[in-house]
Amino acid sequence: MSPPHLALILFITLVWGFNYVAGKAGVTELPPILFTGLRFFLLSLILLPWLKLHRGQMLSIVIISLTMGGVHFAIFYMGLAAAHDVSTVAIAGQLGVPFATIMSIIFLNEKVHWKRWAGISTSFIGVMIIGFDPVVFQYLNGLILVILAALVGSLAMIYMRRLEGVGVFELQAWIALLSWPVLAPLSLLMESGHIDAMVNASWAGWGGVLYTVVGTSLIGHAGMYYLLQRYEVTQTAPLTLLSPVWGVVFGVTLLGDTITTRIILGGAMTLIGVAIVSSRQKALVDTGG
Repeated sequence: MSPPHLALILFITLVWGFNYVAGKAGVTELPPILFTGLRFFLLSLILLPWLKLHRGQMLSIVIISLTMGGVHFAIFYMGLAAAHDVSTVAIAGQLGVPFATIMSIIFLNEKVHWKRWAGISTSFIGVMIIGFDPVVFQYLNGLILVILAALVGSLAMIYMRRLEGVGVFELQAWIALLSWPVLAPLSLLMESGHIDAMVNASWAGWGGVLYTVVGTSLIGHAGMYYLLQRYEVTQTAPLTLLSPVWGVVFGVTLLGDTITTRIILGGAMTLIGVAIVSSRQKALVDTGG
């Protein structure tokens, strides 16, 4: 990988790592489903010029939009809102990679050898170690929601593998356009105080919304798509594991997250397991929220 491209992927991991802090700021002031809906509404306005029909692939695009878009991110931000620390969320969210591998075995009949099974097992054991930490046990419901979001997102990745000739902005345009109309009524049913929350939200709350739109979606995903057109996934995927590392660093330094020995051990096992799986996997890379 050339030095400019290496610098680009390192910058992308930094952007995705800070997304956990920005998202936490947003869901602290705005209800999480409303936060997610606002993100996709703004993103749909920006990406409207890229909206394009793809004959024979629209069913897959709709399924991806509803799973990766509305359902995945709504559950993820609900988990982020419930969790006290973003560090554990950043680590647990990486389970999307082993989940996607398991889904590939079930639905695509892919063959997995013992090394990737070892990686899958290591990553899940690592998250279990984190989950039984007394600090994390206080917000275990948030961690479970993040893991569930990773599972839902892995379903979308199966359909992403079937897409051909769909640009990153085109796919994001459909995800955004089809997500917020589902999230809006869902937020009205499950959440309250929408107007007050939006009126009283500070620059940090609205900044969280804008950051997920511009930083995470437009800069991060577009940059990664650019790199994936030039390098194999096995070259780029291991480097994306810097995103949760940055998430932990930002969580500790900016939000005062509590890091225990158990969390460090579980986090290391999770990231090592994910690294083993992703380094041997030729799949679409999508991380950082």
